[in-house]
Amino acid sequence: MAAPVDDMFSRCVDPAKASNCVEARFIDKVKVCNSNATIETQPPQIIEGKGLFAKRPFKKGDTILIEQPLVSSQFLWNALYKYRACEYCLRALETAEENARRLSGLPALSLPHPELCKVRPDRHQACPHCQVMYCSAECRQAAWEQHHKLLCLGPSHHDPDHPLNKLQDAWRSVHYPPETSSIMIMARMVATIKQAQDKERWQKLFSHFCSRTANEEEEIAHKLLGEKFRGQLALLRNLFTTALYEDRLSQWFTPEGFRSLFSLVGTNGQGIGTSSLSQWVHACDALELPSQQREQLDAFIDQLYKDIDKETGDFLNCEGSGLFLLQSSCNHSCVPNAEASFPDNNFLLHLSTLSDISPGEEICISYLDCCQRDRSRHSRHKILRENYLFVCSCQKCMSQMDDADMTSEEEEEEEEGEGETEGDDIEDEMTDV
Repeated sequence: MAAPVDDMFSRCVDPAKASNCVEARFIDKVKVCNSNATIETQPPQIIEGKGLFAKRPFKKGDTILIEQPLVSSQFLWNALYKYRACEYCLRALETAEENARRLSGLPALSLPHPELCKVRPDRHQACPHCQVMYCSAECRQAAWEQHHKLLCLGPSHHDPDHPLNKLQDAWRSVHYPPETSSIMIMARMVATIKQAQDKERWQKLFSHFCSRTANEEEEIAHKLLGEKFRGQLALLRNLFTTALYEDRLSQWFTPEGFRSLFSLVGTNGQGIGTSSLSQWVHACDALELPSQQREQLDAFIDQLYKDIDKETGDFLNCEGSGLFLLQSSCNHSCVPNAEASFPDNNFLLHLSTLSDISPGEEICISYLDCCQRDRSRHSRHKILRENYLFVCSCQKCMSQMDDADMTSEEEEEEEEGEGETEGDDIEDEMTDV
């Protein structure tokens, strides 16, 4: 049951323009593998998948499309640590100055050019029932109409015994920062269908996202929840069922269906980051200033980020994730020709080109960050196999297949080094928590 083609563009800011620019096709070159086996010892399985292709030429720097997610949610730990974001669109609610003061630990800090901050606290609205915050009356209404009417906790917002609060507490207890997903994405999927007048259409929209085999779903759960994922998954399913059960969606509440739903969100969720401070910095960079004023402003910003790094580290943004219809169709490449970003300080995803793209060419993004893309082919494949359960066959990887860019001894040393780093990171995260 796949989503109708027209619905694929329904969440774009300009659906007609997007449909004239790109198309999502089914392709037969998606490779997945058993992540317990090495690439060399077990050939990858070829399955049918999707890809996004250009219908017209694009120049480097062009915006291909702007897309709103079907559902999105701020990460639960991120919200708990007072990263204030709109409950619907994830727009950062702190002013740039408030954001800078909290992140730097400098309560008396004053930012120059405060007029460049685009946050408008006078427009912020609270849900009159549960007091969660929105950036505008429009977002409050949109959330109420899509899913918040069912998920609103009313006066039970701070009641630890409310089923939804129990579900969220359980999620935080099994998924420490840095976060990669949220149980509330799944809750909002259920609530959206339960509230929708056209329930079948919304079910078809969610069915668009790729599914996995049972073994892969278990592996994704293992990656997100750790060694004891079976027991943790059962706990989450029981709480999820108590809080949200719906007969029409009964298949999502079975052990197999819940694992599949969990895998869908873990596989297709796109991270969303918003920051009023980042927007202010970009606006400062665009100012035309005399050279001395420019040097002073740049020096101020450099020092500010040093203070933030000392106080907060890398956790700068309001962070969450969302399910995007077209973006989820983009396959990975270690040399991507496009990237996703959130320049509007909300959940609107801008898919932009990193190089010229010709009609008929596949539009690819990278699932790796910049540093990971610079690693050896062996290391890149290890990361992709363990975290995304597939083998990359992009042009860069294929061209390096016969390259002796790493000896077996060097590969083992790199793996050991990565393991030490990951262990150190986990220890630091647990200490912070």
